[in-house]
Amino acid sequence: MDGVSVSFDGFKALNNLSLYVVAGELRAIIGPNGAGKTTMMDVITGKTRPDSGQLFFNGSVDLTKLDEAAIANLGIGRKFQKPTVFESQSVLDNLDLALKGNRRVFAGLFARLGKAQLERIDEVLERIALTDFRGQRAGNLSHGQKQWLEIGMLLMQDPELLLVDEPAAGMTDAETEKTAVMLQEIARSHSVVVVEHDMEFIRALDCHVTVLHEGSVLAEGSLDSLQNNRDVIEVYLGR
Repeated sequence: MDGVSVSFDGFKALNNLSLYVVAGELRAIIGPNGAGKTTMMDVITGKTRPDSGQLFFNGSVDLTKLDEAAIANLGIGRKFQKPTVFESQSVLDNLDLALKGNRRVFAGLFARLGKAQLERIDEVLERIALTDFRGQRAGNLSHGQKQWLEIGMLLMQDPELLLVDEPAAGMTDAETEKTAVMLQEIARSHSVVVVEHDMEFIRALDCHVTVLHEGSVLAEGSLDSLQNNRDVIEVYLGR
């Protein structure tokens, strides 16, 4: 993102925002309510068009010229804060429905999973710690497990970049700890941007952190350096 601005009825949600994420990086985004975190993700995924500025993916792909579907197909996946899994379906069926490929109606109705697809599902199940729950209804999972399942559904689409919104919200301490490890492992083969408020979770991620404030980057660095930054303390951490 280079000099991106977005206004809603006179309110500048993003104000000349420039943000660069390296391929294969795990990045955390923090900031007070209204800092522009959600609008930033909306712009990257094509839900919101910027008033000005540039957005490039993989160096040369101009995201401002693509719609949401094209951006998703390009390899940018997003997990919202509230899990949106198919609760009446099994964990396995949820991952099957998310499988990258021809998901047109008739193809979906009559498709049979091949060996490679089953192996892919098994791989994702292990990565999201739900191997023992593959046959269970998604609606019976805990809140944290539903978060993991939705991350798994994203992984089935094999995106290059994952945008993950507050994955630790509502989780137990044990689930939060496991989620941090999970995202670190995912970042070994994908780029991952995490928006989060939980500072202990951010610390567990052990990654580069960007602080947004009033639609711009206020500061960047390690969590330790930011916790000693006077500006960051004043506008966010000290509240």
